[in-house]
Amino acid sequence: MLNEERNRALTQIGPGAPMGAVLRRHWLPIGAVSEFDGKNVRPARVLGEDLVLYKDLSGDFGLIERQCPHRRADLANGFVEAHGLRCSYHGWHFSGQGRCLAMPYEDIAAPELAFRDKISIKAYPVRAHAGLLWAYMGDAPAPDVPNYEPFTWPHGFRQIVFAELPCNWAQCQENSIDPVHFEWAHANWSVRLRGETGPYSARHVKVAFEEFDHGLIYKRIREDTDEANDLWTVGRVALWPIGMFLGDHIEWRVPIDDTRTLSVTWYFQRMPQESEPFEQASVPHWYGPVKDENGAWITSHVMNQDFVAWAGQGAVADRSRERLGKSDEGILMMRRLLFKDIERVAKGEDPKAVVRGGGIIALPVVERERHTESRTRAEMLAHPLMRRNFLRYPYQAGQPETVRAALWAAAGVREADLSP
Repeated sequence: MLNEERNRALTQIGPGAPMGAVLRRHWLPIGAVSEFDGKNVRPARVLGEDLVLYKDLSGDFGLIERQCPHRRADLANGFVEAHGLRCSYHGWHFSGQGRCLAMPYEDIAAPELAFRDKISIKAYPVRAHAGLLWAYMGDAPAPDVPNYEPFTWPHGFRQIVFAELPCNWAQCQENSIDPVHFEWAHANWSVRLRGETGPYSARHVKVAFEEFDHGLIYKRIREDTDEANDLWTVGRVALWPIGMFLGDHIEWRVPIDDTRTLSVTWYFQRMPQESEPFEQASVPHWYGPVKDENGAWITSHVMNQDFVAWAGQGAVADRSRERLGKSDEGILMMRRLLFKDIERVAKGEDPKAVVRGGGIIALPVVERERHTESRTRAEMLAHPLMRRNFLRYPYQAGQPETVRAALWAAAGVREADLSP
């Protein structure tokens, strides 16, 4: 448990908050490149700041504060130029670095004042990588955008999925180092959601937690597995500081503010030999609903079940009232490391897992061969998990038919191939 003061230190991420300073020292995924296939500007709220994300006419991305410093007009209604964004109210024009490039009337009426040189706007660098848009909101020099190994895997169909959640980022991220919840929140609850009372999942009999350079690893043994199983020899990854890696996808819990979180998922699905070489021109994105048309929480998919558990703890979980057990040792480890990061940043040091010097970041991968080895279409359709993943997106509800159709076309899969 944490007292109220420590809980605030863990959860609050706005400007000036110690944990906010930690997260600002990392590149955060805040959008998808494909969002800008049909538009140039959208509002973005990240780490408690109201911003505008845009793609200018030169193809460069920018992230600047949302209100124009002139008369506070909303720059989400601005329009892009060859470089930067222009306010649609009086035409003030800003670069991706926050410099004012033009004040149309002031430049004519009083050029000798050079008023535009005295005005700037808050701006943050943006990089496109793996179909995602990454923002860095911390002190210079910026570190490298992380190049995780799955981003380099060939012949894969990728998609990016978003969902907005009404709760704090920390209770979402603590789920990343909680192995036992799989038994209950997913396996057993799914049994009950189907209207059945059993049989229940094999029980967990042993869990362990380890630290590595880019996060934490949890390992688990159930009644139906042993120490030779990948779930024990390899384990799953709580990716530092706000992510989770599960082999075919990475999840991030990006703080919108102290009481809302943007769930961002990058998903990889290997294509069959018959589709090789496969190059994806654009990575599709979509927003998954968290509630149905009646306002009830959706519980049909794995991550939707997680969302219910996270939001059910309240807008900000009251950790002064929790009672932790043996299965929660990983959560205690995560908290200790996050508080250590606060101390590091306060001393001017990099927090854990900041990347400088480039290179591919290798990660532990359960069933690595399923994602990296070449298989025929028939072999994939005969594999229970691969077949399921063609049939429907397994992690969140709401995948658009256009995305599923694109997946089937890429893999050469027909609806008849997936019939029972």
